[in-house]
Amino acid sequence: MDNASVLIVGGAGFVGSNLVDMLLHSAKGVTITVVDNMLSAESSNVPVDPRVKFVEGSITADLILAGLKDDFDYVFHLATYHGNQSSIADPLADHDNNTLTTLKLYERIKDFKKIRKVVYSSAGCSVARKTHESAVATTEDDPIELRQDSPYSISKIIGEFYSVYYHKQHNLPTVRARFQNVYGPREILGAGRWRGTPATVWRNVTPTFIYKALKGLPLPLEGKGEDSRDFIYVDDVCCGLIACALKGKPGDVYNLAGGVETPILTLARHINELTGNKAGIDHLPRRAWDNSGKRFGSTVKSEEALGFKASVHLKDGLARTVSWTRVNLQLIDRTIARHDAKMTK
Repeated sequence: MDNASVLIVGGAGFVGSNLVDMLLHSAKGVTITVVDNMLSAESSNVPVDPRVKFVEGSITADLILAGLKDDFDYVFHLATYHGNQSSIADPLADHDNNTLTTLKLYERIKDFKKIRKVVYSSAGCSVARKTHESAVATTEDDPIELRQDSPYSISKIIGEFYSVYYHKQHNLPTVRARFQNVYGPREILGAGRWRGTPATVWRNVTPTFIYKALKGLPLPLEGKGEDSRDFIYVDDVCCGLIACALKGKPGDVYNLAGGVETPILTLARHINELTGNKAGIDHLPRRAWDNSGKRFGSTVKSEEALGFKASVHLKDGLARTVSWTRVNLQLIDRTIARHDAKMTK
């Protein structure tokens, strides 16, 4: 991706900021424009670098869209309304920040001539079979169920529909990247603005577990911990996104997965072991809305077509994430504290 001009929508967020960092360190002569409304991100994630231009605001804003010129080689669309529980609490906000972002971005860039690839970040949970029984690796060709668990997962699939439509109708070179459960440094609990529920703070399971373990607290485990996920380290996901941009076939879709099914109970035990947390586990009832109990993604297509394979083992990735969290614990404490009063109402 040397000498490329890159637009990253949602580039101040968890995955986006890691992608910015990776491109700055690996691509010669790259220039990056970051657009982010900071709804669930922190400005500390945006590097101060002459190669980076930061535009604060939503990609749905007409003024920001008008400022986008046909000089980008690659576009990464990572903006989202994070995540399932926030979308259940406020489906309209999810629409504004998940669905409308995709439609307005594609409408603006559909006639751009220079773009080589537009990479859209989708979600493996939208396609995975809803089961608490034995899981089978979800492939890119598996059918999409009408029965979805949240507006978030619905929005992600709508984004895939728009990606396919704009490629077919306008020849926009879209590639869909289906994330599994991404974890790693820069996922800041409480980042951004209050979005109506404690899920503003307690986001994905991995950073929540690591933070609570470092504080010597029991890890909140819904159900018996038998549900499973496919955990993939953020550096691997960023490598997968770049592979989608360089090698992905326009109009096609690829899993960015580790291909390993890990029970949540196993994740909790790993984190307690790595942090030396003696508080153990707090067993809670199963979340009523979550029907996709066990899932993991197939890696066959992305390995064969993109040459992409996740390389960071779960325990190694967790150790790196624990180390980053220790160093940034005061930052995380501050971002969580911003929401304390609202969480106790």
